[in-house]
Amino acid sequence: MEKELKNLLYAGVDLAAAASEKFQKSVNELVDKGNISPEDGKKWVDDMFSKTEERKAEFEKKYKEFTTKFKGAAKKNAEEEVEELRKKLADLEAKLAKNKGTQAAK
Repeated sequence: MEKELKNLLYAGVDLAAAASEKFQKSVNELVDKGNISPEDGKKWVDDMFSKTEERKAEFEKKYKEFTTKFKGAAKKNAEEEVEELRKKLADLEAKLAKNKGTQAAK
């Protein structure tokens, strides 16, 4: 599961990189055509990168929280399953011992 989450994360990073490249190219075209000033273009790109960094930090925090919570739940589940199997094993051993005792008495 962790591998799939990492792959999803990397896909998101690739998508963000492609979007930022396309955005920067579009801004450069607007500057070249004279539709916006180079200063405005730089401001737009800087703002976009700033917002992207903020979102990246938020996403990383949420990702870490999720994976920590997920791993904790998986560990708890495994521990509960092991305890349940131990109880079943103890019950079976007790039944086996009882059956052996009953057969020895005959």
